[in-house]
Amino acid sequence: MANEAIEGGCLCGTVRYRVNESPRSQATCYCENCRRAAGAPSVAWIIVSRGQVDFTSGDPSRYVYTREDGREVVRTFCGRCGTQLTYDAGTGPHESVDITTASLDDPEAFPPRGESWAEEKLSWVKS
Repeated sequence: MANEAIEGGCLCGTVRYRVNESPRSQATCYCENCRRAAGAPSVAWIIVSRGQVDFTSGDPSRYVYTREDGREVVRTFCGRCGTQLTYDAGTGPHESVDITTASLDDPEAFPPRGESWAEEKLSWVKS
């Protein structure tokens, strides 16, 4: 995907974004936080550099909270249709943003290559 931007957006089309780099990683997360935010047993993500994500139309709503380790987290979503878009755990060693794979225009191009928080996977979820 050399110099091609990755694009995506919400279900209703109000919020659109562009990513200007290839993903650093691609994974499925099973943590309770992601499960509750999505109302699903897991969430697939691509992880990119924070400065490489631009919202090109619409203004996503933001949900800000503090994790148990004290870090502030920002989740973005469409305020109209509710589509979850990003997860940003603030400053850190990687300065990255996670983007929901299913909100990409071409999610088939970015299948998960690993798992995170597998120890929190629900017992009835089969890999």
